[in-house]
This record gives sequence, C-alpha cells and structure tokens, in this order.
Amino acid sequence: MINLSQLALKARLTVQLVLGLREAALATLDRMLELAPHNAHALASRAHLRAGLGDRRGALADGERLTALPGASAAHFFNHGFLQEAEGQYEAAEASFRRALALDDRLDRAWFGLGLVLVRLGRLDEALKAFERNTQLQPMSPHGWYELARIHERRREPEEVARIIRHLQGFEPRVAARLTQETGISAKAAATT
Repeated sequence: MINLSQLALKARLTVQLVLGLREAALATLDRMLELAPHNAHALASRAHLRAGLGDRRGALADGERLTALPGASAAHFFNHGFLQEAEGQYEAAEASFRRALALDDRLDRAWFGLGLVLVRLGRLDEALKAFERNTQLQPMSPHGWYELARIHERRREPEEVARIIRHLQGFEPRVAARLTQETGISAKAAATT
C-alpha cells in the first residue's frame, strides 16, 4: 500500500533538491524519517545533505543508523565509509568499506574508497591491490588508474606509471597529461617505454 504522505514528501524533497533548497530539503527529510524511521534512502540522503551543510556529527550519526538497519546493504556501508573517510576517520572507514565488500565484492566504488584510506594509512601494497580490483571492475574510469599511477610513483616504479599513462591516453588523455605533468614522466617516454 502506498503511503500518500511519504509520496508527497518525496515529491517535495525532489523539488527542493533540484532548486538547491538544502535547508528545506533537510527539514523534509527529518519529517520523512519521523514517519518512517527505517527509511534507508531518506537516512542516506540526510547523511549526505548534512555533510554538505557542515553538520559532520549529524552525518556520521545518520551513517551509523543506516548501517544498523536490518538488512543493511553494501551500499549502506559504502556510504558510511565515504562519510568517515571525509572526516579523516580512516580506520573506521576501512572497516566500513571492508564490510561493504564482504556483502558485495563487485562494488567498485568500495574498492576505490578502500584504496584511498589505505593510502592515507600508509599501506601502499594493500592500496595497490584495492585500486587494481577497482580498475578491473571499472576499466574505463580514470580515477582508479590515476591512483594506481600515484602509488607506483611513490614506489619508484616509473615503468608502471608509463604503462598507465599509455593506457589512459587511449580513453582519457587529459588525465594522462595530468599524470605526465605531476610525475615528470613525459608522454613521449610513456609511449616508448
């Protein structure tokens, strides 16, 4: 059975978000959660909206509630990890990303998030594996490739950086150029290495 008040609130929320009325959208989400405290979509939306409005504590609290819901999904743990990572809570974010991956090991963005926090924690070998898995799952996304190249640079493996630049030149030349500029490995060297 469709709850008409929830449907009306969802429509109002959509309009508010499209118009950039974030404070009003937050109030609408609060009302939605009063009516349905276990509404995962509303909790996730409110967490990200709170983060965008600078309410970090509220965003993290919503993330906690989201992962505590019965049947919490990989996406819920990813969202919480994303919020934790943004707050510099790297160990907690690692745990959230790993929980997401335990539920769905094909969640490419969780591999990416895990890689980012592992870099922050100085665990480059593990981060390298996470970004390799991310690029296997999302081969046409330049973000994982970029992070892989940066790790190879830190490990003093210029031939691997060159290989990635060559790869990126085929579908994302701007990212390849950025890596060339940042690493000092010329595009010509990358093409002949």
